[in-house]
Order: sequence, then structure tokens, then C-alpha cells
Amino acid sequence: MEVITIEAQAFKNLMSKVDTIFEYVISQGKTPNKDEVWVDSYEVCTFLKISDRTLQRLRSENKINYSRIRGKNFYKISEIKRMLDENLIRRSDDHLQDLILNHIKNGRQDTNTEMHP
Repeated sequence: MEVITIEAQAFKNLMSKVDTIFEYVISQGKTPNKDEVWVDSYEVCTFLKISDRTLQRLRSENKINYSRIRGKNFYKISEIKRMLDENLIRRSDDHLQDLILNHIKNGRQDTNTEMHP
């Protein structure tokens, strides 16, 4: 493994440019349908403030649809919305919006509509 180090200011400049590119892409309307975006268990637990065990219980009781790829579980945003609507998880819509925005901002689009359960 090769490690590359750069100065903090150079890193900040690079991240600023990445953010600028991100904002441009978003402004062009090239984002996928938010309901079809896939998020992983970590994102769901973090932004909905639920435990891994709660998510595991929902999976084992077949209350949420998911896909397992290389040992990782992924969920469609539409499934998360359904769980909130059915009060399987009691959280506000703000939590869901935080999940979606963070997912898009962090560029995790490699797991979106290409995956099928």
C-alpha cells in the first residue's frame, strides 16, 4: 500500500474543488430518483438513530426489504420511507432527509439504481 501525504491547506483546497463539482452536478439535475437510491446499514442506523439490532430485527421479521451484497446490507430509500409511514421506526421526516442528503453529498452513488434485490 502506498501512502500519500499532503498539507492540510492543499487538502482543503482539493475538497473545496470537489464540493464545487458536486454542486454543479446537482444543479444540472443529474441525481437519481431519491426513492431508488440504496443506502447501507450504517447510514440507516446513523441518521435514523436506531441500533444495528433494531435493523436486524426488522430484517429477520421480514418487515423491511433489503439486498445483501458482499456481506453488506443495503436498503432502498423507498423502503425506509415505508417503514416510517408504517411507524415501524418512529422518527421525523427530518431524519430521512438528513440520510438522503448525506448519502448524496458523500458521493455514495455507486450503490444506487444499479442494484436489484
